[in-house]
Amino acid sequence: MNETLKVLETRRSCRNFKPDMVSDEEIQAIVKAGTFAATGMGKQSPIIIAVKDKAMRDELSVQNKKVGGWSGDFDPFYGAPVILIVLARKDVPTYVYDGSLVMGNLMNAAESLGVASIWIHRAKEEFESDFGKDILKKLGIEGEYEGIGHCAIGYAAEPAKAPAPRKDNYVYYI
Repeated sequence: MNETLKVLETRRSCRNFKPDMVSDEEIQAIVKAGTFAATGMGKQSPIIIAVKDKAMRDELSVQNKKVGGWSGDFDPFYGAPVILIVLARKDVPTYVYDGSLVMGNLMNAAESLGVASIWIHRAKEEFESDFGKDILKKLGIEGEYEGIGHCAIGYAAEPAKAPAPRKDNYVYYI
């Protein structure tokens, strides 16, 4: 089977990560793949914020947990040591689609390198808050951006589960 198709068919979301840090080379390769996602009219509306700093990663987890309404020790990033945040410029009509394609490229690139991933939501709410706006300001990012998602990456602590069977009415041909 073609390697690309194999990655697309075998990638699964990971909900249990080892604490081991992903190598810089792997992070850079994954992020680079994200930058090659298709975007409407080639406008490249998304940006990626790669978070390797544990303190910032943990603060993002706290903020994400608040938005999700969880309490206690729950980590919405499932222990992943690296969070790749995708945001996109709101003045581009295709920004949500553009950012979603970046997220897909990130997850598939990670899988191709043996790095597990999961798409975590609530980036929109996080970056509408003062917390998120402060991150953008500190990074010198100007303009109106909306959080599309967090791509949590790391090494899986257990093997991926088998895929669910595809539903019968998934595809229609004309």
